[in-house]
Amino acid sequence: MDIDIIELSDTKARFVLNDVEPAIANGLRRIILAEVPTMAVDYVNIYDNTSVLFDEQIALRMGLIPLITDLESYVLPEDCDCGGEGCTKCQLSLNLSAEGPKMIYSGDLLSSDPKVTVADEKIPIIELKERQTLVLEAVAKLGIGRKHAKWQAGVGCGYKNMPDITIKEDCDSCGRCVDECPRNILVINNDKLEVTDPLKCNLCKLCMGVCDINAINVREVPNSYIFNMESDGSYPVKELMIQGADTIIQKAGQLKEILSEIE
Repeated sequence: MDIDIIELSDTKARFVLNDVEPAIANGLRRIILAEVPTMAVDYVNIYDNTSVLFDEQIALRMGLIPLITDLESYVLPEDCDCGGEGCTKCQLSLNLSAEGPKMIYSGDLLSSDPKVTVADEKIPIIELKERQTLVLEAVAKLGIGRKHAKWQAGVGCGYKNMPDITIKEDCDSCGRCVDECPRNILVINNDKLEVTDPLKCNLCKLCMGVCDINAINVREVPNSYIFNMESDGSYPVKELMIQGADTIIQKAGQLKEILSEIE
């Protein structure tokens, strides 16, 4: 396996994954979306709410606020010594006490653990008018995206086959393929057809369809993929990918252990 980084930031990554089977690439995508443990609000205790929204609507908004995840300090409730009843090893509280008139943002939530806070402080929760109040306690737990989307740290994760565009010497630079290309990656430069950015190709092959002399060929590079992924802020995107790979290794180890017990 070989990885060529194209773009990397705290929230987004784009890279080329080479020499891997399709099942491995798709497995990594699915693991990142559905199996990486992530911290999110699981339930909300609302003590006072005189706003225009029902308690259930506020609780729903709270659940979808991304939280920075700390896997070194917390475990999944089903793996905790408390049996999932709730303790400092598997859950934490975020408290809010506010009075209008003001806009309430995610940054107004006060976490009981300074290492686990909101990933974005500017997410609007509700606007309180004059004499309206909101007092609540949100309880956050680790979970996985397979159970609920609020535990899905990878908000965008997908891949496409690596394109390979070949232009033959007998190309007459008529320009028909340039007009047909929906991604605008073909240009005529000095009476010669050129590809400006092959990674943008979506493999539609419309250029091949309009070329009467078959001077251009577009194909998929076997076992090579352009991977795009984005984090909601629960993890830096690099850490999210590492956690995804670790989860695959863990599941493979569990399968090996089960198979070894079969006589």
